[in-house]
Amino acid sequence: MSSAISIDPHYLVARLKALLAIASPTGFTDEAVRQTARELERLGLEVVLTRRGAIRARRPGAARRPARGIVSHLDTLGAQVKLLKPNGRLELVPIGHWSARFAEGARASIFSVKGTYRGSILPLKASGHTFNEEVDTQPSGWRHVELRVDALARNQHDLTQLGIDVGDIVAIDPAPEFLENGFIVSRHLDDKAGVAVMLAALEAMNRERVETPVDTYWLFTIGEEVGVGASAVVTPDIASLVAIDNGTTAPGQNSSEFGVTLVMADQTGPFDYHLCKKLFELCGTNGIRVQKDVFRYYRSDAASAVEAGHDVRTALLAFGVDASHGYERIHLHALISVAKLVVHYLQSQIEIERDAEETAVGLKGFTHQKVPEAEQDLTPEDGQEG
Repeated sequence: MSSAISIDPHYLVARLKALLAIASPTGFTDEAVRQTARELERLGLEVVLTRRGAIRARRPGAARRPARGIVSHLDTLGAQVKLLKPNGRLELVPIGHWSARFAEGARASIFSVKGTYRGSILPLKASGHTFNEEVDTQPSGWRHVELRVDALARNQHDLTQLGIDVGDIVAIDPAPEFLENGFIVSRHLDDKAGVAVMLAALEAMNRERVETPVDTYWLFTIGEEVGVGASAVVTPDIASLVAIDNGTTAPGQNSSEFGVTLVMADQTGPFDYHLCKKLFELCGTNGIRVQKDVFRYYRSDAASAVEAGHDVRTALLAFGVDASHGYERIHLHALISVAKLVVHYLQSQIEIERDAEETAVGLKGFTHQKVPEAEQDLTPEDGQEG
């Protein structure tokens, strides 16, 4: 096993930039799927697509089972047209869960039957010269913003003539910035940065000719932001599924924009004890910075896989994101750290051989959760009261 895994930062950043350049709100992911599938094929993997476009690509290992899966999602937050308003503007509903506070001021594209239009999402009272302090005191929420289309759109009739209709998809501009100090600021880093991490890990494995004890599956989903996620892309061969997604660096959280954030639980409950323990130990063995966190208001592809009935061990590796689901910020250090851990994990030996079968008779080979007794020195030191 190599301990000197080299992740190419230039490749990782290039893939992230390419992904951010393609609009892919949930329900409008075909072009992102095409780009990712082509890159996987270039890296030598056979690509299988579900009907709607989730990607499953297999990299052969020494044995077929118990296979390991790595998953991230191609879909992002966005919006849809809810109503053509009498004033020629558009009422919106969000795709995914994100605050209208982050929508205000955003530039956006509307995908209509007659073409793509540009526009801005504005509060209902947007002119300080007209509304004065009411601009600051008006409520915040999706019913209190509207999309101004950059075309002749004075009323509902004009909007109809443009081909704009209820249900049209609206993509929010990412507005990315890649800073020389390693920070990356953009919308939709959740989870295009996760996709870039996976591709960078795969590129490193191919470049360094890393061999794995079992097959590895590289999964890319298209509906995570609306809760569908990995419900239809996992195969029975996969025994362990590791999701790559954002961690939240916010007050009360232990996530960081540096190193790996190993998520121990989210709103659906704890992740697999044995898989999390293995990933944490791999960080220590290979000198990868790691911190643990627990999320209250969070779910990932791993949750959707389990809820769909797949009996897989799950874990979540996160790169710390500041202002998640808004103008997000990450650091390249975290992305490279997660990619390194993915490679070390995939080349590590199988410890639970029983996982090769979905069910097995009896307890032979079943796991233990033995916790060593804590050392308790109850003798007070000199000078301390007993």
